[in-house]
Amino acid sequence: MNKVLLLSKEYPPHVYGGAGVHIDFLSRELAKLVDVEVRCFGKQKRDGGNGTASVRGFSAPAESVGDLSDSRRKAVEPLQVGLEMAATVTDADAVHCHTWYSMAAGVWAQKLYGIPLIVTAHSLEPLRPWKREQLGNGYDLSSWIERSAYESADAIIAVSTATRDEVLEVYDVDPERVHVIYNGIDLALFRNIEAPSVVERYATKYGFDPSKPFLLFVGRITRQKGVVHLVRALEHLDSDIQAVLCAGAPDTEEIGREMEAEVRRVGESRPGVYWVPEMVPVEDLVALYSAADMFVCPSVYEPFGIINLEAMACETPVVATAVGGIPEVVVHEETGLLVPFESGEGIGPLDADAFERELAAGIDRLAGDPELAKRFGAAGRQRAEDQFSWESVARKTLELYRKVGAPTVPA
Repeated sequence: MNKVLLLSKEYPPHVYGGAGVHIDFLSRELAKLVDVEVRCFGKQKRDGGNGTASVRGFSAPAESVGDLSDSRRKAVEPLQVGLEMAATVTDADAVHCHTWYSMAAGVWAQKLYGIPLIVTAHSLEPLRPWKREQLGNGYDLSSWIERSAYESADAIIAVSTATRDEVLEVYDVDPERVHVIYNGIDLALFRNIEAPSVVERYATKYGFDPSKPFLLFVGRITRQKGVVHLVRALEHLDSDIQAVLCAGAPDTEEIGREMEAEVRRVGESRPGVYWVPEMVPVEDLVALYSAADMFVCPSVYEPFGIINLEAMACETPVVATAVGGIPEVVVHEETGLLVPFESGEGIGPLDADAFERELAAGIDRLAGDPELAKRFGAAGRQRAEDQFSWESVARKTLELYRKVGAPTVPA
């Protein structure tokens, strides 16, 4: 295996989710082992070599979407960008794509250049019905693109065992083609640090007191991340712990307005709710993770939950929903607390009030037992070191490339 082509919507500096973090660090480590070219959405451009990946951004012509509605445009533009990606000749021995946005390009490259296609399951469109709020009928198109890629792929990487089970439940694919390779963490970047000036800067801007205990949430404002449930859970707390919510990039204007309204409503009855409505740079996030007394992940759907791993690597205990791949990352009563979750029809929990009260109980327990929180934090860092290094992820991924590669390609 001489060269691999990685396809992704997200790549620095345009990263807003776990898939973008994944492709960033995976490409770095793979480039130490094999030639890597990254094609992504945007205007990025970087020559590779000497253990670094080459990067090229692509975009759709502004006039090409015609008079499509905004929701349909969001579904069609990835096809246009994907066509540009696939039409640019490659000499790669395999193509590896991430999320549905790049999967059409992956299938086209597989067919055009006769190379194996690998897809990583960061999430599955049929299990995210709330995406219809964002894409409208375009959701049917994104789901079809994803299904086509999974059925065409020579290998599928699931980021957790739970995700592998979901892939096999949702798609008619050979189980032998579905492999579990966990997400990784940059242990040198994500570590416990003392950065009071960074924390003080956010405290001054948004009003919280860094000398008093606070919980931290980090994530996009989307149904998947469950942040509105966390805001409502704050009403049920017995402790006076502050809540710092780093929540930006709402999926839709509607959920953005809903978040704003709930923060205002809960804040009127319960002091100590602070919303940071911006996407915080990763270096600042490390400082906030390290300073927080706990990290809370109220996700209603999470194939892996890399944010929990980031917090654990910073020695911060976690209170998280027991959904998807989260229980494979957060060990209940060892690195944090897992909150039971029963899914309802459509979006969210079956009993939202009960779920929010369970979240509050987990938060109160850690807030009331600093020694337990400290023990969980130390165990979380150790688990991150033992199980989730990017070096290990890259080696396993390269082994899979070689396994599915053409016999004529030298190893």
